[in-house]
Amino acid sequence: MQDFIYSDELCFRNIKINVPVNYEQINDGLLMIYAREVVHKSNIDKNLPWLVYLQGGPGFAAPRPETNSGWLKTALKYYRVLLLDQRGTGASSAISSQTLAAKSPQLQAEYLTHFRADNIVRDAEQLRQHLGIDQWALLGQSFGGFCALHYLSFYPQSLSRVFMTGGIPSITATADEVYQATYKRVADKNKAFFKRFAGAQQQCNAIVDHLLNNAVYLPNGQLFTVEQFQTWGITLGGEGGDLAMYYALEDAFVTVEGQQQLSYTFLNAMLNQQSYQTNPIYAILHEAIYCQQQASEWAAERVRHQYPQYQYQTGSDVRFTGEMVYPWMFDQMTCLQPLREAAHLLAHKKDWPLLYCAQQLANNTVPVAAAVYVEDMYVEYRYSCETLALLGNAKSWQTNQYEHNGLRVDGEHILEQLIVLADSL
Repeated sequence: MQDFIYSDELCFRNIKINVPVNYEQINDGLLMIYAREVVHKSNIDKNLPWLVYLQGGPGFAAPRPETNSGWLKTALKYYRVLLLDQRGTGASSAISSQTLAAKSPQLQAEYLTHFRADNIVRDAEQLRQHLGIDQWALLGQSFGGFCALHYLSFYPQSLSRVFMTGGIPSITATADEVYQATYKRVADKNKAFFKRFAGAQQQCNAIVDHLLNNAVYLPNGQLFTVEQFQTWGITLGGEGGDLAMYYALEDAFVTVEGQQQLSYTFLNAMLNQQSYQTNPIYAILHEAIYCQQQASEWAAERVRHQYPQYQYQTGSDVRFTGEMVYPWMFDQMTCLQPLREAAHLLAHKKDWPLLYCAQQLANNTVPVAAAVYVEDMYVEYRYSCETLALLGNAKSWQTNQYEHNGLRVDGEHILEQLIVLADSL
C-alpha cells in the first residue's frame, strides 16, 4: 500500500490486490481489485473499526470523495472507510466493450458470469484478509444492499454490523415478479410527473412525434429512438429527478430556418443519461442480479407487454419506463452493440447459483439497520418488508421522506439514524 495522500480534512490510501476471475477455477486468470481507504485527518493514528461501502448498480465504481460531507462525514466519525470498486468497475479491471473486444461472444458471456454479488463479496473477503481485519461493517446502497445480504448469508462471521439503504431485495422473487411490481411503481411516478408539470405531456408527445417523423442522431452518431427516450424515466426514481426532466424539456426544441429540431443541448442530455453505454455491466447483468437457478429470458421486455401504457401508439400519450433493460438496447446503443450476442447468452443462462441463504438470514446475529423507502421506484417496498420479516436481529426505518437516492441527498442524517438503530440491537 502507498502512503496516505492528504487533502484538507481527509486522508486517502490506495489498496490493490489480485484475485481469481473464477474462485472455483483459480487458474482461469486474475483480476486487479482496487479500493480506497479514507480516514479523517484527526483520526489518522486511531485504531478505528472499518466500514466498507458497497456501491449501487450493478456496474458502477465507488464514489471519489472531494470533501468531508454527506454520509461519509458521519461514517468518518466512527470508522475508517473502504471505498471498494467492485470487480469490473472503476480501477478494478474495468469491463467495457473495448476490454472484451478480443473475446468471442461465448467467452464474453462466460467471463461476465463471474461479476455478480457472490464474487464481489468474495473479493471483499480477500481484501479483509489482506488487511488483517477480523471484522468490519458494511454500508450497502441499492445493489450494494443486495451484496450485503449475500455477505450476511455466507460470511456473517466477518461482519460487525450492516447498514442498508434502499437495497433490501426479495430473496425468492424471480425477475418477472420484480418487474411486475416495479412497472406499477413507474406508472405511479409517470402519473405524478405529468400531473405536477403542466405542458410536460404535450412536450413529450411532440418529441416522440418528431422522432417518428425524422432521423435524429445523438452526439455519438447513434440514432435516437422513441424507446430510448422512454428510458429517461429512470430519472423519476430519484429526488429532484422530475424537476430536472421538466427543465430539460423546456429546452428540447430549437428553431432552425423556420423548422423545429431537437436541440444539441437536449440530445446531449439524452446521451448522458444512457449510463448503460459507459457502464455495460449495468445493462448486461442487470436482470442476472435477480436470478437464482433460473434464466431471466429478458424479463423486463416480456413483462412490459402486460402493461399496454408503455407500448407507444401514434396519437396516445407517451409514458416513460424505469430501471429496466431491454434486448433492443444491444441493437441500438453504440457501446452495447459489441456485447449483443453475449447478452442474449446470459439472458438464457439457467444455472445461476443461489445468492441468499434463508436459514442463515433467519438465524442472523449481526446487527442490521436498514432505511426502507416506501415509494422506492427501484426496489419494491413490499419485497423489502418480506425480507426484513425473516431477517434476524434487524431493524428498519421506513419512510416516504426520501426517494431511492436518499443516501446521496441526505446521507449524513440517514447514516446517523441507522447507527442509532444498530446500537439498539
